[in-house]
Amino acid sequence: MTGKEISTGAPSACGVHWSSIDWGAVESHVRRLQMRIAKAIREKKHNKAKALQWILTHSHYAKLLAVKRVTQNKGNKTPGVDNQRWTTEKQKMQAAKSLKKHGYQTMPLRRIYIPKKNGKLRPLGIPTMKCRAMQALYLLALEPIAETLADKNSYGFRPKRSTVDAIEQCHHVLCRKVSARWVLEGDIKGCFDNICHQWMLDNIPMDKAILRKWLKAGYMEDGKLFSTEAGTPQGGLCKALHKPPYAKKAIMQSNRRNSLIFNGSI
Repeated sequence: MTGKEISTGAPSACGVHWSSIDWGAVESHVRRLQMRIAKAIREKKHNKAKALQWILTHSHYAKLLAVKRVTQNKGNKTPGVDNQRWTTEKQKMQAAKSLKKHGYQTMPLRRIYIPKKNGKLRPLGIPTMKCRAMQALYLLALEPIAETLADKNSYGFRPKRSTVDAIEQCHHVLCRKVSARWVLEGDIKGCFDNICHQWMLDNIPMDKAILRKWLKAGYMEDGKLFSTEAGTPQGGLCKALHKPPYAKKAIMQSNRRNSLIFNGSI
């Protein structure tokens, strides 16, 4: 992969083998586009940011990186409803080439349950590999906007932030003589099960047709298809939708709408 290829918006790497890809060049190309998106948002040039998002989601390098991320994370051994996994280099290259908006159709999520600390079960929605890769691709374009607008002291679902960072900030604000003496922990019942779809469609700056397909994909459980009219399954939707500033605003809006806060559900 040459420097000339990297400088273009959507270079082709059709003849490149997966094992010979220069991932440093791939990540550098994607990062430069993300920095341009963030800069446009800071300057309130929203149309420019939208155009740059389009370039990024159509970039072959971004598609390669999206496939890499979904095939290397800890959930890569868990298939979706189509029971497919991408394990060979040929499958991964073909997958990157297949990530296109035109003709893309979502498939229902596969519903599984994992145990919670209180002994109950937490439902998870497992997308197919292609849906995961498409979500990872659009996350690359949404993340620079979310990071630019997010609260500087929020740490959940944030890149390059960890529990240690949160602990450090807690120490900073609680170690003074005038600091608060009590820390209250709250948990909203059915939090992600009740997030309003329309709010997301109206407020999240990404391709609305793609977002609508993800939100309305439904899920399969015991061989039956169930629709999704509200909420986002944990594990099933682009993580940017579960992170600041969108998750916080959506949760507050949905809670007001559904009166979760005032009926004892917290």
